[in-house]
Amino acid sequence: MKINKLALFIIFALFLGACSSSTNKTEGIKSLDAMAFQSLLNEDKEAVLLDVRTIDEFEQGHIKGAQMADISSSAFQEISAKLDKTKPVFVYCLSGGRSSQAANALLKAGFTRIYNLDGGMLAWNLANLEISTQEKASLASSGMSLADFETEIKGKKQVIVDYNAEWCGPCKQLSPILKAWVKEQNGAVELIEIDVDANPELAKAKKIEAIPYLEMYKDGKMTWSNVGLIGKTELNQAK
Repeated sequence: MKINKLALFIIFALFLGACSSSTNKTEGIKSLDAMAFQSLLNEDKEAVLLDVRTIDEFEQGHIKGAQMADISSSAFQEISAKLDKTKPVFVYCLSGGRSSQAANALLKAGFTRIYNLDGGMLAWNLANLEISTQEKASLASSGMSLADFETEIKGKKQVIVDYNAEWCGPCKQLSPILKAWVKEQNGAVELIEIDVDANPELAKAKKIEAIPYLEMYKDGKMTWSNVGLIGKTELNQAK
């Protein structure tokens, strides 16, 4: 009986060792909130800052000193291949999804000090930190304001609002589900779709940190909200 217990102990120890080894693979990546990200970025003179969003997103507003390295194109690989792997790399996107993907790619490429902005530009804007714009960018790109939004839903019996972005995979999965559900309501519910990239002022005012994000309004008052991909069952319950 003692031998069996010893054998089980050894197997358990080996299992823990394997788990520990797997965890170590992500030790080179640290996710930081907006304030900590800015502080560490400003302190490290060797830091490289990568904006892994699209060129349109970049031109609407980015963190000062950032290089555009779109993770969805060859630009990311071309730029990261030229970087010194011994220097710290800071990455960000809109909400943190694409920058997490970029951080993992950098880790696999041999970079050892990688910092990811948790919550992305949504969190950065929410913290009221400085945003830089290129000459092509216009203040009009701030899009719909909170007042505009409130005017849009005023007087409507029931509205479901879909906050999304062109690059967002889960948003694209949710869209046909949402449209089919709204159609089944036979005009009782109106759908409003809002691209958070095109409406950063509204996204900031509503403190949106992740998408897809849904809101339900009845007679101008919000009655329900949800972050993430859902199905018709959850939508029926929200109604």
